[in-house]
Amino acid sequence: MVRSILALALAPLASAALLEGERDLTEYTYEDFQKEFNKVYNSEVEDTKRKEIFEQNIDFVRAQNAQEDKTWFATVNEFADWSNEEFVSLRTGHRPDHQTPKVSLSSNLADLPEAHDWRDTDGVVTDVKNQASCGSCWAFSAVQSLESHYAIATGETAPVLSPQQIVSCAPNPDSCGGTGGCKGSTQPLAFNYTAGAGITLSSDYPYTSSIGITGKCKPEKINPVAQNAGVDVLETNDYTALITAVHDKGPISISVAAGGIGWQLYGGGVYSASGLGACNFVVDHAVQLVGYGVDTDMYWTVRNSWGGNWGEKGYMRVKRFGEGAEPCGMDKKPQDGMACAGDTDPIEYCGLCGILSSSSYPTGVTKVGSAIFA
Repeated sequence: MVRSILALALAPLASAALLEGERDLTEYTYEDFQKEFNKVYNSEVEDTKRKEIFEQNIDFVRAQNAQEDKTWFATVNEFADWSNEEFVSLRTGHRPDHQTPKVSLSSNLADLPEAHDWRDTDGVVTDVKNQASCGSCWAFSAVQSLESHYAIATGETAPVLSPQQIVSCAPNPDSCGGTGGCKGSTQPLAFNYTAGAGITLSSDYPYTSSIGITGKCKPEKINPVAQNAGVDVLETNDYTALITAVHDKGPISISVAAGGIGWQLYGGGVYSASGLGACNFVVDHAVQLVGYGVDTDMYWTVRNSWGGNWGEKGYMRVKRFGEGAEPCGMDKKPQDGMACAGDTDPIEYCGLCGILSSSSYPTGVTKVGSAIFA
């Protein structure tokens, strides 16, 4: 990112209207940022470094928000003093599954409603979580879907399940999606593990990997309250299968290319390829799809695991194009985000930010024992 280029981009577009939820950051300073996010550094050298990065990022925010035709806006958040390289290393780290057999789902798209959001069904979607400085997005993506499918299957409020159990205990013998734990894995591997071991409450096995350490498996903390029979993985790049699944089955664990500055500093609106923060197709992050809808554009509703202060209270709306119209691109760096050990061939993914790349959900979710969830 070059500050002079971004500064030039601001001049002719400074009067662009604010979108719903957008802040006017015209006069926002580094000192404002430090105060708002309680940022204190260990040395003057570190402070100077963080200020320089912040200034580059705020230039991007202002340039993106000055676009008169924007459909989304950028903002300051806890990542505004991080370089994009730091952000990628600490908040992504996942490669999708390509080994599990795929299933096909089809429907008459005309029969589906214009919008569907599982957050509108009481008890199905739990509060937004935060993976912090661990590449455990795959575990959070899987746990969130286990919670939701438990609620749908039983009619009970979704329990808050333990990502830490999956991070520390789920095996990854072929190094698929990473080398396991905080170094990445896949949602189907998580679902395969919980089909045998079940999964316990987060209160029984709390999250301790926020500092980036996987931790050893602690079987004594596992008191299973839910279990699944298996996992269904959708065909890659199948728009109809994904929209049908999220409508008919429940929230879906998906994979996306989230390593760009647009994701890092997303504030709200329908994220699109327009503007200055366009994403690519190097899929490197796991999230949960909770629905779809229509604003000015059609969109997917994505639940992230970067805390509730990111995006739209922890969520992002990603532009949806429709059957036969989704953009496609090549992931030329599969080992950066998606392959098992030894898989190096480039692969094509479709959907903005590769959102159709790898989608799965647990099957046969049942209650274990007689636990009562608060």
